[in-house]
Amino acid sequence: MTAKRIDGKAKAEQLATSITQQTAALLEEHGIKPGLAVVIIGEDPASQVYVRNKGRRAEACGFHSVQHSLPDDVAQQEVLALVDKLNHDDAIHGILVQLPLPGHLDEQSITQSISPQKDVDGFHFVNIGKLTAGHTDDAFVPCTPAGCMLMIEDELGSDLSGLNAVVIGRSNIVGKPMAALLLQRNATVTMTHSRTKDLPGVVRNADIVIAAVGRPDMVKADWIKPGAVIIDVGINRVDRQVDGEMKTKLTGDVDYDDVIETAGAVTPVPGGVGPMTITMLMFNTLRSARLSAGLEDQATA
Repeated sequence: MTAKRIDGKAKAEQLATSITQQTAALLEEHGIKPGLAVVIIGEDPASQVYVRNKGRRAEACGFHSVQHSLPDDVAQQEVLALVDKLNHDDAIHGILVQLPLPGHLDEQSITQSISPQKDVDGFHFVNIGKLTAGHTDDAFVPCTPAGCMLMIEDELGSDLSGLNAVVIGRSNIVGKPMAALLLQRNATVTMTHSRTKDLPGVVRNADIVIAAVGRPDMVKADWIKPGAVIIDVGINRVDRQVDGEMKTKLTGDVDYDDVIETAGAVTPVPGGVGPMTITMLMFNTLRSARLSAGLEDQATA
């Protein structure tokens, strides 16, 4: 039996339609337009693409969208001053500084300078702490894990009691918050990483696999329990020979063509987790706009 292809692009479009409708209602009923400010430093090509896509999506949802482009050699104090200004700008409800940053800048001090109430990436220690403690009513969950969770719930429901989940990768952006979200849904969670002994054997026990380690096609069919749900967070650019020519293609951490005969459902790369990440950023910005106005948060994903 071939696995179900989890269509993240279609799910993201459906969610974006809902966000656009909720944004229009917020403006009509309360005169509030969600505002998103993106700060990009330098000319990293991948970052430029991401920021363009975020800006387009924000405008399509009816947001006030602002981009601040700073040069590669910008001083730390200048970045912090810009963030401070945006923290105090009532028209801005979400601030994100596009990563990675040039080497001379201190990433932690910059991300932690963003007000937790405007930290729609969910990277501030206040938001991380609330997520870890299970208090997410007024916290922002990092966008990629939040999007992954919605896709898992579509397949398995919101109560994951009795199910084993294995997270491959322990990053602060994906792995750790993903584990916290799965625990909140009553899954039994195993965190794994490059130093885990017998990683394939551990993964084989999983009903849910989240691969977020950055190694192309690492997870093979013989790692997978029949019928498991697999969420592939990896985005790797690899050179492949196509019709005698070397071409660069995107691939995930999961060998999609291999596991599709064993898994129950699996996200493709591209077209899986990626579109959901940007849409969850819009969802967090809409929530921030509602919370900043003292409105009980009724934004629905």
